Amino acid sequence: MTMEQQRIARFTLAGVTDAEASVHPFATDDGLGLYLTRFRRADCDDVVLLVHGLTTSSDMFIMPEHTNMVNFLHDAGFGDVWTVDFRISSRFPYNSETQRHNLDAVALHDHPAALAELRRHIGDRRVHVITHCLGAVSFAMALFAGTVTGITSLTCNSVALTPRTPRWSKIKLGYGPPLMEYLLGPYHLDPRYGTAPIMTRGWMLAKAVAPFHRDCEEPACHMLSFMWGGGKPIFTHANISPVTHGRLPDLFGACNVNYYRHIRKMVCSGRAVKYDPRDPRYAALPDDYLSRAETVTTPILFLTGDRNHVFTDSNIVCHRLLEKATPGLHELAILPGYGHQDPFIGLRADTEVFPQVVDFLKRKAG
Repeated sequence: MTMEQQRIARFTLAGVTDAEASVHPFATDDGLGLYLTRFRRADCDDVVLLVHGLTTSSDMFIMPEHTNMVNFLHDAGFGDVWTVDFRISSRFPYNSETQRHNLDAVALHDHPAALAELRRHIGDRRVHVITHCLGAVSFAMALFAGTVTGITSLTCNSVALTPRTPRWSKIKLGYGPPLMEYLLGPYHLDPRYGTAPIMTRGWMLAKAVAPFHRDCEEPACHMLSFMWGGGKPIFTHANISPVTHGRLPDLFGACNVNYYRHIRKMVCSGRAVKYDPRDPRYAALPDDYLSRAETVTTPILFLTGDRNHVFTDSNIVCHRLLEKATPGLHELAILPGYGHQDPFIGLRADTEVFPQVVDFLKRKAG
């Protein structure tokens, strides 16, 4: 039986077989249960933490259908790799609840709690963090706000502290949340709407979206382009295997539209800023996350595809800005032919993307 004919289980750990897997739950100060998963093949001085984006999960790093990030890191000598599933993970129900979490909450609560639990197991060993999408934005916010410290290196894919989007995305960011919450409903978006019961609101939204996305026949791909793309797919189709394309509903989950409000504020500001400076819950965070840029000494690798239709040239701009604050500290890698998501879930990412990340990690290791 070929991989195309097999059904890959949802939330499976089958993509990492030559390692000991263990789950490590932890809680945030604002009352959410989250967890880390450790994939240990061998002890080493340099530990790697993988941070997913909004509506994805740790699954994006352990996919069985191709060489995944965890296995690649193990083979490259990084034998102790961790993934974190935090509040924006599709493995939790939080994205589809009637709450209004924002990225400040993630920077203040999730990432510090995850690092504290990680340190409880690994002590003072060096930690390298590889991040994607709003995981990259929120972790960079935490690093530049000082809620996480002691990071040896950080890799940010697609976006970091200067989110930029296509014009159509800006319109959706502005009008989408109130339209969804108060007029159209429901209050969250889900790539599974294409298979929702006929004539439900989710089904009708998926049908309305489909004619504008002619790149393929997969309803979940159409919804993801609507949810995150500037009218175009979130990846380059040629980089994605048919197996991966067919299980997009398993790799991406629901998205609470309130996160869009925070993204819009950052896009309009041209940089990562606090959602509501008047909110006393986040008084410990800076209003402008780049205000202390010159004090951050963690080297950052900014990754971006040159066909990024979600956050366009965000990381190019962020690298340019930080180069002025801390010359020579950070690096930029532009990936030819890649979009937003395919640098991690692409069929050939292990030959075209991962080696650049590992090269960066090895140069920043002790």
